[in-house]
Order: sequence, then structure tokens, then C-alpha cells
Amino acid sequence: MTAAEGEIVQFDNVGLRYGTDREVLSDLSFTLFPGSFYFLTGASGAGKTSLLKLLYLAQRPSRGMIRMFGTDAITLRRERLPGFRRRFGVVFQDFRLVPHLSVFDNVALPLRVAGVAERELERPVADMLDWVGLADRLQSRPATLSGGEQQRVAIARAVIGRPEMLVADEPTGNVDPEMALKLLRLFEALNRLGTTVVVATHDVHLLRKVPDCLIMRLDKGRLSDPTGALRYPPRPQVAAR
Repeated sequence: MTAAEGEIVQFDNVGLRYGTDREVLSDLSFTLFPGSFYFLTGASGAGKTSLLKLLYLAQRPSRGMIRMFGTDAITLRRERLPGFRRRFGVVFQDFRLVPHLSVFDNVALPLRVAGVAERELERPVADMLDWVGLADRLQSRPATLSGGEQQRVAIARAVIGRPEMLVADEPTGNVDPEMALKLLRLFEALNRLGTTVVVATHDVHLLRKVPDCLIMRLDKGRLSDPTGALRYPPRPQVAAR
């Protein structure tokens, strides 16, 4: 099947198994388009985190084809992976903050890796931390933060570089409803700037907060309703086939 023009991600008959166990993901075929906002939903154990790992190239599929940014992601040479991954922002469920770095330095890390001069990163990092409510914790270490605060640092780090695609695994799971909504609005703002956003969540209330979202629903490792009829609210654009 020919990929849709302008695609950012294309999965074709992708399957994933760990070792010799049965497949945890089966026959996934879908396309993600630039500038769209996707929610990935499904019950616990449906395979959401495994699918996200495929999206940010932490895991290779057992079968099938994955193309990203017009490139075969499965055969991508190892030396190209670091540069390729810099096009993603990732919010991990377990945060993965660098323990010996301050909050400021954790958030600044993607900019430094990208070669941004020190004099040019202080303001955007400070502004981002102010947005997520951590302006007073710039020099704190991750171990001194609550789970919700660590989650906000992880989100700030993921979005600071305005990635082409943001992948977030339950990004509002450790914050109160008010902060969850604020973070969701941050994702929306990033999306309006052109970033493709994929948010895995079990919170169905979030789906109603983003009027232009598209929904991908996993059920026992398979995408249910591949025609896209389960989107909320309905849109003419089809995200899965």
C-alpha cells in the first residue's frame, strides 16, 4: 500500500514479541500525519507502552515495516540513530531524569546536545520551568522532588527543543487535575507549532479536552476500529487504515 503524502510515521503489518512469547502487538497498520494530535488508549496490558517504544525507536519490531520521516526506521544504521532520535521528544512513564543533574540541567540537556550556546538556553529553560510550576526548583536534584514534580520536569525536558514528534506515556498520571489540564494545553500549543503529538493515556476525560484529537484504541495488541470511527469528536481525516 502506498504511504500517504506528507506522512510522518507509517506502520505496515507490524508485530512485536519479546523472546519466544506470543506477540504483544499484532498486525498494526496505520499512518501518523504531521501536525496531528493523537491519543493512544486501551486497557492496562493492551500494549500501549510497547507501541510507544516502537515509535521512539527503543524497540525493533519482530515483523513488518516502519517508516519515519520518509526513512526505513528498521534498517536505519546505528550511527544515524542518535541524530534521528533528536527529532523526538519522549516523556517516559518512569521519568528517566539524570539524578546528579539539577532540574535546570535536566531540562537544558536536549538543547545542549543540540549545540545551543549556554547564553541562549537560560531564558527558554527558565520560562519552561515557570510554565510547569517549577520556577523555584531550578537547582533542586530529582531525588528531592515529588513524583508529580519529577513528571513535570520530564515533560519540560521533552518539549523544550520543540521536537517534530512528541511521544508521551501517561504524562498526566502523577499530577493533579489542574496541572494535568495545564500540561495538556502545553502539548496543544506545541502541536499548533507543527509538532505531531502522541499521548498514551487511560484517562478518557482527557480525550474530551482536545477537540481536534484523533484516537487510536488498542485492544489486546491490536488496533480496534481501524477506520477511525472511534475518534472523539469525529473528523474527516483518517489516522489508521
